[in-house]
Amino acid sequence: MLRQNNKFIRRIQLSGDLAFTALSFLIAYELRDRLLPVHLKPISEYLFLMYVVIPVWWFLLVYNGSYRSIRVKTLAQALTPVVKTVFAGGLILMAAIFIFKVPSVSRGLIGFFVAVNFIALSILKTVFFLMTHYIRKKGYNYRSVLIVGSGKRAEAFVKSVEEHKEWGIRVLGFVDQDDRPAFCSRGAIGPLSAFEEIVTANQVDEVVFVVPRSWIERIEKQVLFCERVGIKASVAADFYPHKIAKTTIEELHGWPLLAFNPYPKLEEAFVLKRVFDIAFSFFMLVLSSPFFLASIVAIKLTSPGPVFFKQVRCGMNGRRFNLLKFRTMVVEAEELKSALAHMNEVSGPVFKLKNDPRVTRAGRLLRKYSLDELPQLINVLKGDMSMVGPRPPLPEEVDRYDDWQRRRLSVRPGITCFWQINGRNNIEFDEWMRLDLEYIDNWSLGQDILIIFKTIPTVFRGTGV
Repeated sequence: MLRQNNKFIRRIQLSGDLAFTALSFLIAYELRDRLLPVHLKPISEYLFLMYVVIPVWWFLLVYNGSYRSIRVKTLAQALTPVVKTVFAGGLILMAAIFIFKVPSVSRGLIGFFVAVNFIALSILKTVFFLMTHYIRKKGYNYRSVLIVGSGKRAEAFVKSVEEHKEWGIRVLGFVDQDDRPAFCSRGAIGPLSAFEEIVTANQVDEVVFVVPRSWIERIEKQVLFCERVGIKASVAADFYPHKIAKTTIEELHGWPLLAFNPYPKLEEAFVLKRVFDIAFSFFMLVLSSPFFLASIVAIKLTSPGPVFFKQVRCGMNGRRFNLLKFRTMVVEAEELKSALAHMNEVSGPVFKLKNDPRVTRAGRLLRKYSLDELPQLINVLKGDMSMVGPRPPLPEEVDRYDDWQRRRLSVRPGITCFWQINGRNNIEFDEWMRLDLEYIDNWSLGQDILIIFKTIPTVFRGTGV
């Protein structure tokens, strides 16, 4: 009955979302027609778009997990599928109009529709989220949970449940191993040997095993029994004292995997970040083309040798790639580096020298205004780098990293990051590493855009080296 109710509720949600999506189109039509000077054709001329919108939105809402349980989710997590659906759906709709060359459809109408639809679905999801949480706080729509284990971890688990009444979870009691009485403050229902009798004698919606790692083989019989009788079984996976990584369950061709992911936010938003990188780097290449040509001419006139300098760097997870730069040093610069090693002005496994004698006349100007890094936009387009991220280190620098410093390799390196807007070569190496890890742990697209805008005045001030 519980599963049938859940299925019915999901159908109601999907129907409501699609109805609000259709209503969003009508509202967007009225807003576009009234707010912009050029009037649209009658709405009947645009209704054919619903044959694309409804099935596409239906697929994306289901695919993005809009109807999975939100019992223990935050509002932001509940709204994430809406963001993904509306963003991807808008791109698909625009692409379809472009591919099939539908000149009668106003681009402004599509823009209004996407904005209105996002607001409408967000409001609908928020109301549903708040309503279900209110109902559960009042003691309705609850799930009865049996806890296997009675140690401190089990106590902490139940305390967390009791602090969130909106989850609608009721703890029936504890089951522990036969030779140890439950020492928790709450009641013990019985021993592990009587697990099957306890489950069949009580209304149990889910069993949560909060047990030590050494119990994994011991509870196999009980977990499989839950499968046979159709009851959900969960095993608390806080086996290791992680401070950064988030625990997730993944599947690889039928193999369930317990994953400890140190950068879940970036992995979830990989596509969005990559789309932004491609669009922005292409735009910047076009915009900076005069400086690109001027730099090539300056290098050719002031120093013999190639225009571009290629250097092997370490990218995401240590992948090696050729970093592109305009050449700012003499051709034999790498051979001269060892002779200047004693003059290094920064700490850590990095070599920096303010008045480096290897730098050419044109190179000093290019470095001062960071023009030497313009070719890295090509690295961004190729996928070696991102617009924002930790700078790509040299392999020999990585060989000298401490363990905690290697985590900066867990994402694509970037052209700019916190280090660029916080002193560049004037900060200590450990502080530089700390800023990179701060960026990874707190990533958002809005933060990327803010860093790019803060980088612009740094470049124009000529604080490069």
